[in-house]
Amino acid sequence: MSSTRTRFAPSPTGYMHVGNLRTALYTWLQARHDGGTFILRIEDTDQGRYVAGATDIIYDTLRATGLGWDEGPDIGGPVGPYVQSERMGLFKQYAEQLVKAGKAYYCFCTEERLAALHAAQQAAGEVSHYDGHCRDLPPEEVARRLEAGEPHVIRQRIPDRGVAGFDDLVFGHIEVDVRELDDQILIKTDGMPTYNFANVVDDHLMGITHVIRGSEYLSSTPKYNLLYEAFGWDKPAYIHCPPVMKDAQNKLSKRNGDASYQDLVAKGYLPQAVLNYLLLLGWAPQGEQEIFTLDEMVCIWDPARISKSPAIFDPLKLRAINAAYIRALPPAEFRRLADPFIDSAVHRDIDRDLLCANLQPRCEVLEDIPPQLDFFDAVLPFTPDLYANKKQKTTPESARAALAALLPLLEAQTDWGRDAIFESCRRQAEAMEKKNGWLLYPLGIALSGKARTPGGGTDLAAMLGKAETLDRLRAALAAL
Repeated sequence: MSSTRTRFAPSPTGYMHVGNLRTALYTWLQARHDGGTFILRIEDTDQGRYVAGATDIIYDTLRATGLGWDEGPDIGGPVGPYVQSERMGLFKQYAEQLVKAGKAYYCFCTEERLAALHAAQQAAGEVSHYDGHCRDLPPEEVARRLEAGEPHVIRQRIPDRGVAGFDDLVFGHIEVDVRELDDQILIKTDGMPTYNFANVVDDHLMGITHVIRGSEYLSSTPKYNLLYEAFGWDKPAYIHCPPVMKDAQNKLSKRNGDASYQDLVAKGYLPQAVLNYLLLLGWAPQGEQEIFTLDEMVCIWDPARISKSPAIFDPLKLRAINAAYIRALPPAEFRRLADPFIDSAVHRDIDRDLLCANLQPRCEVLEDIPPQLDFFDAVLPFTPDLYANKKQKTTPESARAALAALLPLLEAQTDWGRDAIFESCRRQAEAMEKKNGWLLYPLGIALSGKARTPGGGTDLAAMLGKAETLDRLRAALAAL
């Protein structure tokens, strides 16, 4: 068993953003490719953004996409608890350990002082930063103020000089002059850890070997590494992924109303198709293949193939991949998935197996289904010029002749199966020395009022039933 340990650590703030799901996928693939351990950790300390039920959404999304976890809040593990709010008691002791080592310090600056400091810095054209006011307070003064219960935070003591560097598997070697780094807060006045500090401590205690996250954390990573060094802990391997963009200027964001995973599924995108698309969103496989099972993804996974460039979310590409998955579904599974969409559009009994056989190659996303079925409850209004079709060599006049020939034929038809109806119509066209389309194209128009339908005229007749077919055929003839 590999020693690789990765974690997906989402915040329960609502629906699953596609960028978060991509991070989950890459993190899961890294663990599975290495034969390692995939950990789910819930980071719920930002109670201001907490959304009730969001943790269940995280569970449900990962399960629906096949991204099972080896350790987590619901199944436990050797380094729990796996919910950050349940770990609050341990962070302060680690911060105090850094204070004793001279790697952190107590800061008593009030909010008023910090606001005035930052205002003055901005007025001078400087980037806001902490000025180190409390870095070197005498120990006895610190002790006296702590004893008095004076509000305080614990700040990381960034070295006065030097370079903080790290190697990223995507972006290569990155170095930052430590003078550009701020003495970040580790423990807030309420005793709670900041996100960055809790992340480092939790990752260490959980033995995380590979940290996979968005490239927006690149600038924070030098501070993370300085904390690892201050504790004397091993650093993880870093894999930073480019952002998922709506377009060249704007990041995809659920706060801006962009599609979440749940939105995509509600529209009729298949979970595995979404996952397949997210694999390719900023990552390139070798060769031309684009459709992969989860097992295939595990085999071909290589973080070095993650792009440095932002990934543009392409709805057309997602539709194309989803279409490939829909085509590959067993008919019974397609029927199961399509039924709710059919229910929303059709309120009469029809041959659904025949309908689905026609729909499956004609939809890329399941929400494409209802607009194709708007004629089943009633023929859509249309004018005779719809019968004109150059390819089928039909006109309104020829359509009248075709429908007039079809009416007695179908009235006499006893076997109302699709194949039997088609065979009778084929023989009729042959007897009239016409091509099948000359006869059947007008039938489809008469039964639907549409030029494009899920199936040809004989399919529609079989789905509608004999009585409804004859009623519509008679009405169409009367209108010509």
